[in-house]
Amino acid sequence: MKLSYDARRNIAYIRLRPETAGVESVRVSDELTVDMTPDGSVYGIELLNANEQLRATEDGRFVLELAGKAAGTLDLSAA
Repeated sequence: MKLSYDARRNIAYIRLRPETAGVESVRVSDELTVDMTPDGSVYGIELLNANEQLRATEDGRFVLELAGKAAGTLDLSAA
């Protein structure tokens, strides 16, 4: 899994699988798009207005947890 964030555009992308050809984008809402592989698996998730959607703490940090343990934080407060 790879999480990328474009602060200038305020867009986050969560890629769940290795890069592949033939990804189809499904627009779920104005701020959420899910990319699907040809076999129907979720390839990635794009979040517009990401600093609002991912804000998890009062200080504007997104906390990434892996198997119940904090793995790191991403500061979205500057966006």
